Amino acid sequence: MPYLTNLNEIREAIARYRQGKTLWLDTEVADYQTPKPRLSLIQILDSSTDLTGEQVTILDVLDKPDLVQEFIDQIMVNPAIEKVFHNAKFDITFLGKRQAKNITCTLELVRKIPYYIVPIPNQKLKTLAEVLCHFPTIDKSEQGGDWGRRPLTDKQLEYAAMDPVYTAQVHHRLLQLHQRINSHPESENIPSLTHRYREIFHDWKVLDTEVEHLKERLKKAMEAQNQEKLHGFELSRQNRSTKEVDLQELAEMISAAKIPIKFDIKLTVELQKALAEVLEDLSIKEKVDKILILKIKDNEEDEDIPF
Repeated sequence: MPYLTNLNEIREAIARYRQGKTLWLDTEVADYQTPKPRLSLIQILDSSTDLTGEQVTILDVLDKPDLVQEFIDQIMVNPAIEKVFHNAKFDITFLGKRQAKNITCTLELVRKIPYYIVPIPNQKLKTLAEVLCHFPTIDKSEQGGDWGRRPLTDKQLEYAAMDPVYTAQVHHRLLQLHQRINSHPESENIPSLTHRYREIFHDWKVLDTEVEHLKERLKKAMEAQNQEKLHGFELSRQNRSTKEVDLQELAEMISAAKIPIKFDIKLTVELQKALAEVLEDLSIKEKVDKILILKIKDNEEDEDIPF
């Protein structure tokens, strides 16, 4: 576990990792709960066979903005290098923001996998590493530690070294699960799918209606009792507004002002009825979207389905 604090050694490490194809990364941030958080460490792993953190390189970049920028220029904006984070949105806030290219986020990957395949209580890296990759119970007490102090403790460095390891193992496991659920439609076993669909269809309908009912009751109850957060639920409010204008008035104004407007208007059913007499004289572009509708007949006998 190389822990680099020397400027030249850090630059050499950045140059070396610039040759990598996939890097599993993590960061530690000092003063992250203040208005001015500071990037403290960048942890890098380029070998997914490491299970102990021995091959993780830790770059100490606290108050070294030039080195951070060099890392961004050499690694983060390089589209040839895949950069894998857990909750990448947080890390790239300090590492290039929108400039960052070829970013993979394991948090986003797990969110695309149905719950029945990955039945986990939450999507934290600790949980994924323990449940999917069978790591022993992970101590995350250092997560909220003081990453702005120097020297760092051995426990802090050990903690920092392991997160890229967990990310790498979780990444590979999630890719395996994605291959399992992203089958090619041409080779799907349709009888097996229909059989399973029928098995869960009734229970799903019952639970779906109950969930929607409970959701509405919860929202109304929390609002009435001024509860913003309660038992893991959070209530937020949004105001949605739309703007409408009389079409004839708009057309007259555009014509009088001679405003050059070039864009298509969606012809709703209501507009088509209103323009019925002149519809044939208009240059209409027709867009056809294919919509697949699946229906299930409750009274249909199940077929004898081979497995």
